[in-house]
Amino acid sequence: MSIKIPRWTIPAAGYAVSLACLIWVYYGFDWKAELPKLMRTDWRWITVAVLADVLVYMVQGWRWSLLLRPLARVRLVKSIQAIYIGLFANEILPLRSGEVIRCYLLGRWSKLPFSVVVSSAVTERLFDGAWLVAGFYIVAQFVELPRVLMAASQILAGVLVAFGLLLAWAVLHKSHAKETMSRSRWSRVLHAVIDGLHSMGSSRSFAFSILVSFLYLALQIIPIFALVQGYGIDLSFWAAGVVLVILRLGSIPPQAPGNVGSFQFFTIVGLQLFGVDKMDATAFATLLFLVVTLPLWLAGFVALIATRMRLHEIHRDAHETMATHQGSPAAHPPASAT
Repeated sequence: MSIKIPRWTIPAAGYAVSLACLIWVYYGFDWKAELPKLMRTDWRWITVAVLADVLVYMVQGWRWSLLLRPLARVRLVKSIQAIYIGLFANEILPLRSGEVIRCYLLGRWSKLPFSVVVSSAVTERLFDGAWLVAGFYIVAQFVELPRVLMAASQILAGVLVAFGLLLAWAVLHKSHAKETMSRSRWSRVLHAVIDGLHSMGSSRSFAFSILVSFLYLALQIIPIFALVQGYGIDLSFWAAGVVLVILRLGSIPPQAPGNVGSFQFFTIVGLQLFGVDKMDATAFATLLFLVVTLPLWLAGFVALIATRMRLHEIHRDAHETMATHQGSPAAHPPASAT
């Protein structure tokens, strides 16, 4: 007898974790004493952090366009728009629904099958994970990291190797892979994914997108380092890289929208490795969260307005499209986004 887990269980667990993190982060925090410190943060460094964070997602859009180049000429502005709408959705909706939404939108705009666009997004995450694991082991040579993070990195590395081998097999043995999956009820979806992976993986732009993925990860260090300078914490660029790695690893499990709570928690954990006291670390984590989140909300909202659609409509259509592909792969998405 199979046990059916209610759909609300995972979101509820994510909210519970985020709430526990928020309680730990702000318990005993002296807002009256710390707010004046936050207000004295150098605005020039805040500007650098905001611009660098915007550049991060422009590079992500560039990488996405490179991955899909063998299949369709995706306009850079459209890939960036889809990414920002997805990020905006992640700040509001649970279970990172923005990932499905951005794939749905780019699929409509580029006329590519939804399953193929999803496979490109999964490939992006494989690249990110590979560079993250590599970065983790590099920084581990310079600072002693908690055992739980070492264990998490090893699990992530194992998952990445498994998916990487599967990806390589699908790319190098296209016909055999399609034959193997022909018995599945999702065979037409899987065939489209394999065709897309084969086209992407055998192109020059695929290799270049791997290098762009390194740039995408490295740029994410700059907002942390810039705000460290602006706030007045003595931390090197490489130490800021350690904080980023811990933040990214901490964002993997399901959490509340926007990673609120866990974002601050893992920022503090990273800073405390370098001797920053919890009060200063909490104030900095609050500052970092606001600086990287508020511009994202604004850009995501503008990108959403440009579609002339409402978020709940896009969310509904995206999940209907996903359900359609799972149940009847030949069907098309239900609505159009402009």
